[in-house]
Amino acid sequence: MNRSLFDSDVPHPEPSNLTAFAANDLNRDSEHRDEESVEKALAKDGTHIFAFAKDKLVLKHDGQVLDPLFARYELQELQPHWDETILLGYRKTGEPRLAVPVGIPADDLESHYKPADARTLYRDQLVDDVLLGEYAQAASLIRWNGDNRFCGRCGGTMEMRIGGYKRICMACENMIFPRTDPVVIMLAVDEQRDLCLLGRSHHFTPGMYSCLAGFVEPGETIENAVRRETLEESGIKTGRIRYHASQPWPMPHTLMIGCYAEAKSTEVHRDESELEDCRWFTREETIEMLERPGANGQASPPKGAIAHRLMRDWVEWKKQ
Repeated sequence: MNRSLFDSDVPHPEPSNLTAFAANDLNRDSEHRDEESVEKALAKDGTHIFAFAKDKLVLKHDGQVLDPLFARYELQELQPHWDETILLGYRKTGEPRLAVPVGIPADDLESHYKPADARTLYRDQLVDDVLLGEYAQAASLIRWNGDNRFCGRCGGTMEMRIGGYKRICMACENMIFPRTDPVVIMLAVDEQRDLCLLGRSHHFTPGMYSCLAGFVEPGETIENAVRRETLEESGIKTGRIRYHASQPWPMPHTLMIGCYAEAKSTEVHRDESELEDCRWFTREETIEMLERPGANGQASPPKGAIAHRLMRDWVEWKKQ
């Protein structure tokens, strides 16, 4: 009997662990957050802090080693905004991890500092996987708090509460909480012909093909978002949907939800405003992109991207 990709969870029981930004193992201790949590954490010995110049992480740079973690006393010349400090959680050793925005613009940092955005940290492997996961949490919360200084209901000033996980309007008492934007990213698979569907956005690097993706709309299930986005972007109708993996994507506060979609039609009619190209690829062509990117002028997204994971796990599934 032929096996179907949609009846199995191989080749990995939890492939989310193999994506970038996902290795955050902090104890968030969310049930104990209160108005004193930040000051208690800052007062503890061994506390380490991420510093953010707008959307860029500040790393200490001595010419050889890059270090994203600051002790409190090391931050003074960066003009930290201590009243906007965010408590991320605690290491297994009990060491607190925090994040703070600083007043020095990234372009004005001294040479012993290096600012880096999320893509640079990830693609250039400037920090290890665990720190990259902690960074994702910090970057998302720093951005959300910075974007919500005023009340969307009355325009009043909003103040941070419980270490950055709630904001309250000082005028109307409206409360808001950190947002996560769900995005479906999917690999449509034609099981009969053993093909997968990939597309090229206009802003991709030359030769790169990836999975189709789009935001989940209000009142929409993940499965229906996969079907709608695949149909809108490629004209391909899909049937069964299988969730495969998720990935925090701090640009600025997105959760990528990776799925496989069972193709029920074959003729591609791409949305030319969204995609420069969209077509079916054989398993051999997909392996070539993954293993030898650029060899034939085509490449997959880099390792760690959830699109890379979806493509690689489809290729490897038949080996199980």
